[in-house]
Amino acid sequence: MTGRTYPDEPVDSFPDPPLSFTDGEGREIRIERSGIDDFEELVEMYDRFDPADRAQGIPPVKEEAIREWLDELLTEESVNVLAVHDGTPVGHAILVPDREEAFELAVFVLDDYQSAGIGTRLLEALLGYGKEAGIEHVWLTVERWNESAIALYEKLGFETSNAESFELEMAIRLGD
Repeated sequence: MTGRTYPDEPVDSFPDPPLSFTDGEGREIRIERSGIDDFEELVEMYDRFDPADRAQGIPPVKEEAIREWLDELLTEESVNVLAVHDGTPVGHAILVPDREEAFELAVFVLDDYQSAGIGTRLLEALLGYGKEAGIEHVWLTVERWNESAIALYEKLGFETSNAESFELEMAIRLGD
């Protein structure tokens, strides 16, 4: 393992998808497990992403780059969930295996669906699915200025594991 540290105790359980809820804007949202079968729908969702909402260079901007990026992410080992509204993906969260027997977390919600509770539910469902899949360690990086994201990650049980760079690295323990 790298110098990354994880909390000593695993977090409490999270819900496992599928699940449905009404978001803060009154929209019916369904969170479901996802994977390679949703490739084309994900390309379309990421193609609609506002360039201003991209962080750390992802998601990519052009369709060809989006396809290449998704090819790398959507593997048999990754764990994915989608937030769907009226049959169309509006959010995606993924756990991607790293070389250290841990998983990196990434979450994306279309601009029109942000600040409505969808990201929180996506993350809870993703972590529940990950825990069920036997994943123990999850980490992420977040830009230091993104206070709302940091607060959400902390609320879910993430702890800062490295604060020495431009971005914060945070980690959570899902299992023993």
